[in-house]
Amino acid sequence: MTHTHIKFRDEVHPEDPARVRKIVDSSGFFRPDEIKVAVDLIEEKLAQGAGSSYRFQFAERDGLVLGYTCYGEIPCTIGSYDLYWIAVDNEFRKAGIGRQLLTHTETAIAALGGRAVYIETASCEKYQPTRHFYTRNNYDTVAILKDYYQPGAD
Repeated sequence: MTHTHIKFRDEVHPEDPARVRKIVDSSGFFRPDEIKVAVDLIEEKLAQGAGSSYRFQFAERDGLVLGYTCYGEIPCTIGSYDLYWIAVDNEFRKAGIGRQLLTHTETAIAALGGRAVYIETASCEKYQPTRHFYTRNNYDTVAILKDYYQPGAD
């Protein structure tokens, strides 16, 4: 693969559900039911278009989707956004793509009038690299919800 620059897009294409499935499955972080949700959100956006509250950013190189984010304004807030998903294909992890996606997504949120971004992640050992990623990118732990995801996963 040539090393051309990464391009970002926010439009969802008909091929994206399959691309997202591959990305989240390759990561090894998500259960089958979580993978289904990731794909369902893309399909909802395709079906509803601007009527969907979910927004996306895709990182591409040479037409290949390397990673993506899914985010949206938190209902009943003014300018608070959830980062629902950020995932990079396992083949391309540790290449700075996640950081670029996060930065690009933060910029898109700010352009929408967003004033805060909130991210949830699990406390289990498997997610230590994820928590470290957020810390390196200037996110702080502001709350811990005991057994939120399941017993033992705050």
